[in-house]
Amino acid sequence: MVISFSGAPGSGKTTAAIAIANYLQWPHYYVGGILRNLAKQKGITLAEITKRAETDSSIDREIDEYQKNLGQTSDNFIIEGRTSWYFIPRSLKIYLDVDLDEGVKRIWGELAKQNNRNEGKSLTTIEVLKQNILNRIDSDKKRYNQYYHIDVFDKKNYDLYIDTTSLTPSQTFEYIKEFVNKKMAENAL
Repeated sequence: MVISFSGAPGSGKTTAAIAIANYLQWPHYYVGGILRNLAKQKGITLAEITKRAETDSSIDREIDEYQKNLGQTSDNFIIEGRTSWYFIPRSLKIYLDVDLDEGVKRIWGELAKQNNRNEGKSLTTIEVLKQNILNRIDSDKKRYNQYYHIDVFDKKNYDLYIDTTSLTPSQTFEYIKEFVNKKMAENAL
């Protein structure tokens, strides 16, 4: 079984994906991390590389091929990425959502701890961060519609949808764990 996580910025995707990977003792792949590292290698921010990807399809295609190949050659892993459900259609697809303001607040809190997200030095206020996130969402929607005719934010593409706005990470984990255990039991029959 492969479990793919997607969702809104700040919804807790990474926290949940890592928790489920640890619970199942499966590898965890973070597609966003690949893009962030690529941006760092080029000396630009995440926002700048996603903007470039709107006109340079090779940026997304390289990452997408990696996901496709992983889904065709491996099993029993967790993958976290906006398009992972699409490139690994056999995956159990989980979408985490969050109210935009709450998601921004969570990311702002992470940035205050340390800027390991490669969001850029210009994010000096929470309002600037919010606009940056809105721009990234818009860029993602454009690119994935243009390249693949998909909407990664459409909840109908997923097997499980959870709004994490008022949930703790442990509550989110428990919902996902229960769902995953049920699906694993069904697959064992």
